[in-house]
Amino acid sequence: MAQAIGGQAVLEGVMMRGPRNWAVAVRKPDGEIAHVAKAIDPLMARHWALRLPVVRGVVALGESLSIGFRALSVSANYAAQEEVEGDEEPAELGRWALAFAFLVAIGFAVMIFKVGPALLADLLPISSGGWFVLVEGLIRVTVFVVYLTVLSFIPSLRRVFQYHAAEHKAINAYEAGEDLTPEVAQRYSLIHPRCGTAFLLWVMVVSVFVYALLGRPVWYWLIVSRILLLPVIAGIAYELIRFAGKHTDNRILMTVLAPGLWLQRLTTREPSLDQLEVSIRALREVLELEGRLQPADRRVEVMA
Repeated sequence: MAQAIGGQAVLEGVMMRGPRNWAVAVRKPDGEIAHVAKAIDPLMARHWALRLPVVRGVVALGESLSIGFRALSVSANYAAQEEVEGDEEPAELGRWALAFAFLVAIGFAVMIFKVGPALLADLLPISSGGWFVLVEGLIRVTVFVVYLTVLSFIPSLRRVFQYHAAEHKAINAYEAGEDLTPEVAQRYSLIHPRCGTAFLLWVMVVSVFVYALLGRPVWYWLIVSRILLLPVIAGIAYELIRFAGKHTDNRILMTVLAPGLWLQRLTTREPSLDQLEVSIRALREVLELEGRLQPADRRVEVMA
């Protein structure tokens, strides 16, 4: 079976990626669609140990974050330009700038969603280790849901959420074997089981079971454990999402994963046809580079 296509919303566009290539398509201020494609040198192809369950999830997450930041830098440069001279591609952020942005973003996420809830729970008079971990998990999920809810009310993020839905609709249409046109993709769901929003929720759910093994350590070990065990938890959550993506026809499994699917309603908005056109342009670029498009499929989609 062909490996899955993933994606991410960026500024005025969408990034799509396959196993060996990724592409970002952006609607420029002048209305034209610009796209940039890059090859991927996957770490998992270098050694068998990196393809082991859980380990591959950590590797895949690291690669996805790196590609995501690169795509965001490209889209930000395109979106900020009034006009790009010729076919020149805007430069990506430098390696050190990307590394700094990466560390700041990861540090913020770890403090808000991992360390913060643990320290808040530590202030409560809870003696049982099991109850402590459960309360900590409830605080963590509550903070996450409140955070997404607040983001969903910010007007400037609405278009990003529309492109997020456009990404989902295009992938859903492709996985259903449909023609890749905006009109066809529009009929599909803006929800997808492999979405990063669902992944983050499952990171929090899995963490409850992993942290339960440690009980309630003293505050400094509490902080250390929440940071050091994050890769293990992310790897387990990756396996769950990966399994779900291959068994979308399993009603029991979809029922279990339903909270993660519902949560996507906060980070998606119904896209327009021109946004779907951008998403499909990125998807087509990746599919062509991956050798998955038939000659008859290599046509330009027509807007209504």
